[in-house]
Amino acid sequence: MLGTVLLSTILFSDTVTTEKAQNLDEVVIVSDAGHDRKRSVKGQVASIDEHLSELRHVNLVRRGSYAWEPVVNNMQTERLSTTIDGMKIFYACTDKMDPVTSYVESGNLQSISLNSGLDGNPQATGNIGGSLDLKLRKAGFDSTPFRASASAGHEWNGHVQVYGADAALSSHSTYLNAGAFFRHADNYKVGGGDELQFSQFQKVNVFTNAGLRLAEKDMLEATFIFDRATDVGYPALNMDVAKAEGLITSVAYKHLFPQASWETKAYYNHITHVMDDTTRPDVEIHMDMPGDSWTAGVYSLLTTSHKQHDLALNYDLYYNRLFADMTMYPGGAAPMYMVTWPDVGTLNTGLALTDNVSIGRNQQLRLSAKVAWQQQKLNNEEGYHALRVFFPGMTDAYHQTTGRVAANYQLSLFNSQISLGAGWGSRAPTVTEAYGYYLNNTFDQYDYIGNPSLKNESAVELNGAAKFSILNSQFSIDGNVFLFSNYIIGQFETRLSPMTVGAEGVKVYGNISHATIANISLSWDWQITDHFSWNKKVSYSSGRDADGDALPLISPISWQSEWTYQNQRFQAQATIKGNAHQSNYGEKYGETAAKAWTIVSLAASYQFSILHSQFSIRAGVENLLDKHYATYADWNHIPQKGRNIYMNLTFNI
Repeated sequence: MLGTVLLSTILFSDTVTTEKAQNLDEVVIVSDAGHDRKRSVKGQVASIDEHLSELRHVNLVRRGSYAWEPVVNNMQTERLSTTIDGMKIFYACTDKMDPVTSYVESGNLQSISLNSGLDGNPQATGNIGGSLDLKLRKAGFDSTPFRASASAGHEWNGHVQVYGADAALSSHSTYLNAGAFFRHADNYKVGGGDELQFSQFQKVNVFTNAGLRLAEKDMLEATFIFDRATDVGYPALNMDVAKAEGLITSVAYKHLFPQASWETKAYYNHITHVMDDTTRPDVEIHMDMPGDSWTAGVYSLLTTSHKQHDLALNYDLYYNRLFADMTMYPGGAAPMYMVTWPDVGTLNTGLALTDNVSIGRNQQLRLSAKVAWQQQKLNNEEGYHALRVFFPGMTDAYHQTTGRVAANYQLSLFNSQISLGAGWGSRAPTVTEAYGYYLNNTFDQYDYIGNPSLKNESAVELNGAAKFSILNSQFSIDGNVFLFSNYIIGQFETRLSPMTVGAEGVKVYGNISHATIANISLSWDWQITDHFSWNKKVSYSSGRDADGDALPLISPISWQSEWTYQNQRFQAQATIKGNAHQSNYGEKYGETAAKAWTIVSLAASYQFSILHSQFSIRAGVENLLDKHYATYADWNHIPQKGRNIYMNLTFNI
């Protein structure tokens, strides 16, 4: 891991608070608690995607203006672990149009924590690139007896409307908080004023969290989230989304010991995703493409402190089912039906152990390890037999063993901090990589077929970081390199013909012997005066396959310079950021180069009180000069928003 920050952790939402050393690279705060952490300039009204973009190692693949796919250390969903309060959730779209992060809202979140690389959170599995955990906002026991808040925001580009409200009750024996959030957006305009068709969306999210104290040291907590997005346009794709719906539930039991804590949580979630092309003009063949994901699981986490050790032991188990199919309706002919995910049931169980060891007053060693076993079974006969045409020797059940181990050493001297780390980890192929059937990828215009004979992918990670403080300035540098074995990627198969109209050909997922991804970033923070600061950062990344060719979707040189003025309750920011020309891009994998770009944004906020209510007003303009641009991670180079003026208001009682 690339550094350790101290995160104040409230055990069991109780009155006992301890300051633990958490091996988190970065935390972005979503709610109003924790003013010392990073937060979006738009505040709580900002989307989850905007909050994620504040994290240092995170980029976002954008297929439209909704549900962007997180990328950590230039690795996409396949090599990441994303959980919500430790719960495993799996997307239901074969095109990754609904990442796990899309099924929650800012109004229901306390923070988003990032672990970069192989040293993931206890519930993470297969996290070669890193792990994200979205922490839900809970009222907690012995908190403010009553609290309520509401927020409203508007963005002029796309006429984005955001409304949210929530309330919380708390006592020594119970707590309850609940709320609702609504977003609506029309098509937005790109730089220069042209409207980007099919970039609209609408979303509603309702949630409740409740706690009951069974005894002085025993608590019961429950969570319910319902999230529904409709009429979601994806201008970078051939299809839109009629409905993306998530039902997320959990019940947790917590017990507090004198020097330890124990939490056991059971959870269930169901994700439904329905792709739709009925609103698209000139559709050659209409298609229905629904997908479903069901996950039930449990984890039990024991944490304790003994002398110089902070130990955590976690056991987790989950069962997930993924099913997707497609019906094509060629004009004047009988419908054609195909199973694209053959109802794959995945049973996974794992054991994780971490130990934060304090060595003297200025040294710390963190050790972590996890081993997991899983079994997958294809429950749909039609999908199973379709794959057997290409893989005659395949069976309907497979099992894999994966694991990870990591170590990080940190030394603090005077005004500096240095850390070095290393790790090894492996992951099993995803359902798409192992069992997907003729899934069209609009990035390279190829149909993809899974490969049930894939080997587990593994990687060795080496990382380091250094931070120095001189006078009123702080300099930091961090970097990592991932050395892959049996890297999984689509490979050309000229013997097969594509099924999608307009597709260039067919690729089958396979292992290549090795690949490398490396990242390095530098930052400089200068507190010029008591009220004025300047922050600059620049990042460089590289990805190569076994032949030395560039891997796709690797960030070019990126940079950002930000000036902040703060005086009591007023804050103003000016930001200039951009990317260099993408000189190293995955031409071999169908990628085309992204042009260099630079944009300027301004933001300001002011907090004030009226009677017993706290108000916060924020306003700003993004892409001030109305630049027409697309980043390397904008799918098929769909352009970003042009000039966008926004304003929002939040108040708390």
